[in-house]
Amino acid sequence: MSSLENTRCDMVRRLFAAYIAQHPDLVDPLLTQDFTFSSPRDDHLDKKRYFEHCWPKEKAFRAIHIEHLVADGDDVIVGYRAEKMDGGSFRNVELIRFAGDRIAEVNVYFGRNV
Repeated sequence: MSSLENTRCDMVRRLFAAYIAQHPDLVDPLLTQDFTFSSPRDDHLDKKRYFEHCWPKEKAFRAIHIEHLVADGDDVIVGYRAEKMDGGSFRNVELIRFAGDRIAEVNVYFGRNV
């Protein structure tokens, strides 16, 4: 893996750590100005809507365990298991696309409850 790919994987780890710690202020500088977020429930949310819609006001997750993290050029694919505060858990996969040294796009593919 190249040093750029290692750096991008580290940024993805920081993204997930900030999400668990509820620190969107740490994530905003990691994103491009024209950042978009998509999932089966959200279609190309811009950065403002991403923070409004996808960052819970109250702690929703106990932990996120990264199970797979693979960099391929401008893309990082991450598979993880999320533990919710209510004791439930699920698995998702995300394709995170970079533009230079920032995250330009996140596409979430929902998994199943575990």
